[in-house]
Amino acid sequence: MGTMVNFQRPDGKAVQGYLAEPTHVSGAPAVVVIQEWWGLNTQIRGVADRLAAAGYQALVPDLYRGQSTVEAEEAHHLMTGLDFGDAASQDIRGAVLYLKTRAPKVAVTGFCMGGALTLLAMTQTPEADAAVVWYGCPPLEYVDASKIKVPLLGHWATQDEFFKIETVDALEAKLRAADVGFEFHRYLAHHAFANETAVGPGRIPATQYDAVWAQQAWDRTLRFLGRTLG
Repeated sequence: MGTMVNFQRPDGKAVQGYLAEPTHVSGAPAVVVIQEWWGLNTQIRGVADRLAAAGYQALVPDLYRGQSTVEAEEAHHLMTGLDFGDAASQDIRGAVLYLKTRAPKVAVTGFCMGGALTLLAMTQTPEADAAVVWYGCPPLEYVDASKIKVPLLGHWATQDEFFKIETVDALEAKLRAADVGFEFHRYLAHHAFANETAVGPGRIPATQYDAVWAQQAWDRTLRFLGRTLG
């Protein structure tokens, strides 16, 4: 459905990404989609395709430069090798700037590791118009809430073993203190509850897809994007 495209980071370096387009591209708002720790895989391409079917241009920057994996150990290795500051301020901001040449408004959304990167990017990407965070958060000392100027939607799992709900409570307090406009939803679910591949014996422990909560979170996401991107 989508194609690989090249775009430039603010520092001039080239990055590739997967671009999914709606039937009517002209004037369509856009969303940058940030991968989980697995890389630019079929599942995250499917997220971009889903957004395109809903009328958005969706771009997934290839943060791992062509690498992806299905092995948790290798995913951890790839994630720890990623420079989060560089990815947030250059790759993600570059993706937003690229879409801004094609779309009136651009949001950023990310899952797991991508959720953490979405929050970081919002502190460094004044060009973005909105953000949706799915069960991922950086260490709170890296979140300068005073720099987040866009509406923020967050989906969190109360049973999440990777991103504890207490951390979400602390993040909420931090955002409130900085007068950030945000809306957080908590789901009685496990990490990666919106990832349809987190099922069966192949999934890593502590992750579990939940079709009902995933649908509700997606409904809320599309309403939020419709409201903030127009």
